[in-house]
Amino acid sequence: MALPPPDPQFVLRGTSAAVHTLHFSCGGPEPDIPLLFSGSENGLIHVWNLKTHRVDTALDGHGRKSVCCVETMGGKDRLLSQGRDQRICLWDLAEGRTSVTDSVFTEHVGFCRCSLLKVAQGRWLMAMAARSLEEVQILELPSKTSVCTLKPEVGAKLGMPMCLKLWQLNCDSQPVLLAGYEDGSVVLWNVSMGKVLSQLICHQEPVMSLDFDAEKAKGISGSSEKVLSIWSLNEQQNLQVYKTHELVNAGISDITIRPDKKILATAGWDHRIRIFGWKKLKPLAVLDYHTASVHCVSFSDHSNPRERLLAAGSKDQRISVWSIYAQT
Repeated sequence: MALPPPDPQFVLRGTSAAVHTLHFSCGGPEPDIPLLFSGSENGLIHVWNLKTHRVDTALDGHGRKSVCCVETMGGKDRLLSQGRDQRICLWDLAEGRTSVTDSVFTEHVGFCRCSLLKVAQGRWLMAMAARSLEEVQILELPSKTSVCTLKPEVGAKLGMPMCLKLWQLNCDSQPVLLAGYEDGSVVLWNVSMGKVLSQLICHQEPVMSLDFDAEKAKGISGSSEKVLSIWSLNEQQNLQVYKTHELVNAGISDITIRPDKKILATAGWDHRIRIFGWKKLKPLAVLDYHTASVHCVSFSDHSNPRERLLAAGSKDQRISVWSIYAQT
């Protein structure tokens, strides 16, 4: 008999708006308090204390326009947030500060979240959807220097970029970008040369979310359809479909692979969070708590496996926090 799915370990309430993005910061040594950052439709970023389950701080930097992305930059005091006000803000939260120290104007009106990659101590690459509909711009932070603009070939008809994932195999290798587009394609870009390495049509509908495991050279994407697409990258840098998985209900808002690459979670339009084994995409659990679409899922980066959590944010204004398969 399979065990019934668990209840959430706890639920965070008080955002007063749909939750669109989540990011853990639990990596610090004791007595560092593990935090969860959430971004909401009302433009607020809440910093949740995971010991007290309460909000430590609420940050307001996006003019009450929805926040679609929150990431820490090398520790919990440096924060990047992206909103529907077409701004990406850099925050300094050290010593209780709540100030925006710099911002980038994106000129892009879609839902595409930016992607960050640490390339050296204190240096980051950021990929973001650009002003021109099909383009992706790569900047270096904190200098905001433009590295390149990735433009599809004339007549490619990819549509808007919908989701982005910057990665590199190791610190000596070239940074690469995976981008999911409106036409259902996933495209692999060489960032330093600004050219397409490979393109694969994975979905009939726009690619809503993707994640990639650089060690196994394997990725996964979801769309508004009933299909998860798993694809791999061979030695020649060609993307190919590895397998597909049929879902019960259509619509995936977010996909994330746990940092240890054992399991992954999906955020469903059907109000459910689904957990799969990453090796064979075996369905492991369906977490049924929310009463509206789940917009985002995030795994904690806690150094102790037993303390690792999964958080999900929903249109129902709640954040569910789960402890599942923490011992594997």
